[in-house]
Amino acid sequence: MVRLILVAVALLVASAPLRAEVFRVDVARLEQLREAGVPVIDIRTPEEWNHTGVIEGSHLLTFADAGGHYDVDGWASRLAAIAPPHAPIAIICWSGRRSSIASRIMDGQFGYEQVFNVSGGMEQWIAEDRATVRP
Repeated sequence: MVRLILVAVALLVASAPLRAEVFRVDVARLEQLREAGVPVIDIRTPEEWNHTGVIEGSHLLTFADAGGHYDVDGWASRLAAIAPPHAPIAIICWSGRRSSIASRIMDGQFGYEQVFNVSGGMEQWIAEDRATVRP
C-alpha cells in the first residue's frame, strides 16, 4: 500500500506544471542582470515614469492603473511579446510591492521560469543615484 501511495505521489509531482522561481534582488543585482541581457519590465504608471524617469532600455508595461485596477491576461499577453515564458525577466515598480504581486502572478499562472523581483524598486535605484532617462 505504501508503495502504491509513493507511486501515485510521484506521478502527481511529475505531471504538475513547472512553476517559476521568483528571486528577490536589489538594484545592484538588477544591474548585473541588465548587463547579461535580462529584460527589465517597469510596471509603474506613465505618470510615475514621467515623474522619476526610467531605467535606460527598460520595457514600460503598466501593470495596474492609478486606481489599482489591472488586466492580468492582457498584461501577460503584452509581456509575452517582450519575453517568452522560458526567458528570465526582471520586474520593477516604485518600491517592490506591485512587482512582488506581478512576480507571484507570473509564477502561479503564466509559467515564467525565472522572475527577478527588484525588491527596492525605483525608490532604491534613485536613492543610489543611478541614472534614469526620460520615457
